[in-house]
Amino acid sequence: MRAKSLYSQKLILCYHARTGFRGGSMTAQVEKPRHERRRSAAFIQKLVASRTEMLSLYGQLAGMKPMADNPEVPPVLEEFCQDVVDYAANAHFQLFRYFAESNERRKEVHDVAQEIYPRIMEITNIILDFNDKYDCGDHCKQLDELEADLSTLGEYLADRIELEDRLITSFGVANRS
Repeated sequence: MRAKSLYSQKLILCYHARTGFRGGSMTAQVEKPRHERRRSAAFIQKLVASRTEMLSLYGQLAGMKPMADNPEVPPVLEEFCQDVVDYAANAHFQLFRYFAESNERRKEVHDVAQEIYPRIMEITNIILDFNDKYDCGDHCKQLDELEADLSTLGEYLADRIELEDRLITSFGVANRS
């Protein structure tokens, strides 16, 4: 029985060392990481919902050919511009701010976020440039380059989605470890 007791004590000490437990309520120690994981999961859900809505409008807009003389394009383009900026802002101001404030304690997730963030920011700037060019108002009349610009933007969005999916996957891997 004594050996089992020493083993249990070692397990408890290892747990305390690994988690930083310093006494007090173990429930409070366990609840904080759970709360942070729920928070990061909520950020991911918002990102995916925003992305899905934006991609739906992208598909609708891409199917409106010819674009230059189509009177249905400007309102859809205006809505798409709003959604693509909302999508980019959602990732930047919610998910990546979460990492910038060092709220993520799982090393795997933090490492992936650090690796992909510069490219995400490059693509965010491309999204903003597209929005500046096609934010409608008086620009909606200049749609001669829209088809080519939309195609190029689609390639960048695909890259960004792959990067975001790497981050989302790292959340799942980190949750299992």
